[in-house]
Amino acid sequence: MNLPEVLDQYQAEALQAIADCREPADLEDVRIRFLGKKKGRLKDIQSQLATAKPEERPELGKRFNTAKQSVESALEARKEELAQPQAEIVQLDVSLPGQPMLLGKRHPVTRTVDDFKDIAGRLGFDVADGPEVEDDYHNFVALNIPEDHPARDPLDNFYLAVANAGSGGPWLLRSQTSTVQIRVMEKTPPPVRIVSTGRVYRPDTVDATHSCMFHQMEGLYIDSGVTMANLKTVLKMIAVQYLGDDIEIRFRPSFFPFTEPSVEVDIQWGDSWMEVGGAGMVDPNVLKAVGYDPEKVSGFAFGLGIERLCMKRYGIRDIRLLYENDVRFLSQF
Repeated sequence: MNLPEVLDQYQAEALQAIADCREPADLEDVRIRFLGKKKGRLKDIQSQLATAKPEERPELGKRFNTAKQSVESALEARKEELAQPQAEIVQLDVSLPGQPMLLGKRHPVTRTVDDFKDIAGRLGFDVADGPEVEDDYHNFVALNIPEDHPARDPLDNFYLAVANAGSGGPWLLRSQTSTVQIRVMEKTPPPVRIVSTGRVYRPDTVDATHSCMFHQMEGLYIDSGVTMANLKTVLKMIAVQYLGDDIEIRFRPSFFPFTEPSVEVDIQWGDSWMEVGGAGMVDPNVLKAVGYDPEKVSGFAFGLGIERLCMKRYGIRDIRLLYENDVRFLSQF
């Protein structure tokens, strides 16, 4: 075998041996075998160059250096690869059954909101939305709540420091979805028949039936000849549709600045009753604030607590369970 073929064979065998190394110790053995200064194969080839003809030595020297550099570069590259942490090789047993994909569910509160929208739609109500950050006018003034009313107290609201609030301030997180009915009536002439669902905020002490954030469904019906009988009928129909034919509902006289007369709405809860909302005939002052003529139209409004009705339907005894994000609890529904 002539010297060029020896160099080609040396280079091919060295590169293959380097590629086959799996441990740094193996790589060191390969380095000594192919590049060692005492017993390495390259040393033997170098000694053969002295026997070559003088006119062949320059070309053979170039090929010798090329082979040497190629082996040295491959050795260094493989050394760096072996120094990197190796990913754990996981043996995949394709005969094992696959892991079932866990499908999510709608939260009980979300399901309740969707159910109420569906029920209200069947009763002829449209769905309206409004902002959760409200101004003083829509949250209080237009709802006939005077400046000295306890409902405006900072201890009963989440007031906000909003930069460049303008003339609409002070601003707060809305304390009721009744703000939506004002915004709708400002833009819509009678008749109006809408419901609005969403979050409201009150700094209540959190317990089994209270939370500082909860959901309401606001209902509003304005037309000529609307009476308290219409209000009681609609609320009874909503309760029956959502909770069943055997649900007991009662109305207690109450007072709200934006309705007159006003009632509290309760549902039977075991041997007692639980308040789930307030309702009443829209106060004439509220109608005037949005440009309606109370001599020509009348209407009713109601606000229902979504969480409490959800608790009744699913047998939940503590409102806090709805917001602790315990998948073991939520996956039951």
